[in-house]
Amino acid sequence: MGRVRYPAVAGFFYEGDPDALKRRIEWCFKHKLGPGSIPSVGEKGERKIIGLVSPHAGYMYSGPVAAHSYGELAKDGKPDVVIVLGPNHTGMGSGVSIVDSGSWRTPLGSVEINSEIARRIVKNSEVIAVDDLAHEQEHSIEVQLPFLQYIYGNEFTFVPICMMLQMKDICIDVGNAIAKAIRDVNAVVIASTDFTHYEPYDKAYNKDGKVLKAIESLDPELMLKLVDSIPVSMCGPGPVAAMLYAAKQLGATKATILKYATSGDVTGDKFSVVGYGSVKIEK
Repeated sequence: MGRVRYPAVAGFFYEGDPDALKRRIEWCFKHKLGPGSIPSVGEKGERKIIGLVSPHAGYMYSGPVAAHSYGELAKDGKPDVVIVLGPNHTGMGSGVSIVDSGSWRTPLGSVEINSEIARRIVKNSEVIAVDDLAHEQEHSIEVQLPFLQYIYGNEFTFVPICMMLQMKDICIDVGNAIAKAIRDVNAVVIASTDFTHYEPYDKAYNKDGKVLKAIESLDPELMLKLVDSIPVSMCGPGPVAAMLYAAKQLGATKATILKYATSGDVTGDKFSVVGYGSVKIEK
């Protein structure tokens, strides 16, 4: 059976009851800031999407923006393996931590870790450690799973990678390791991040727009430089950069900004907002 990782933020970031959670995800898709409709899986989808950027706040705030990424992924068909990269908010565990066995549970069921792909990634990396501790209370990866389960049921496997260290050299190592591990696999790499934290609405839009343009240009180095120099209080530049480095090796040619909005667009409080963005990266 392997170890089961139980949800840390069910009932907090998203509903703990399965039916209520499904209704919340549908609310996200139908919301005025969301794509507007519930997607169906494209049975003949081309599987052109290599990578996604998706936010990880409470679904009430960032769910409609996240729904843009998952709506596009659904239309594109079904991946067999999903790699989810997220920042480490807790400070627990190794600098870059992967889980290589067991399953993760949410109110919508359990998703199996793809041990073979996880171990390939570890073998290809000089910085990734097998470490469950970093993942125990971390929400950035967990909140992506119910969206994936809503679309695909539990008919996919996944690999979680939590990044405390987010420097350029680390991102290159992680991106290279992922690319080598999934080169011949039907996989998608999801980078979980929020953008500006707790700044006025107009400042957030301005700063985050520049970072999103760098992502759109498939330029992880520029993105990391902008986050440092502007500066932008983005929590997951490392996961996004690692995803971009991997995607470029896997043949990415195009990135599309699907949606940007802030918590202020949801609550009406524009004095202090958090920014959320969805981006797809395709062959």
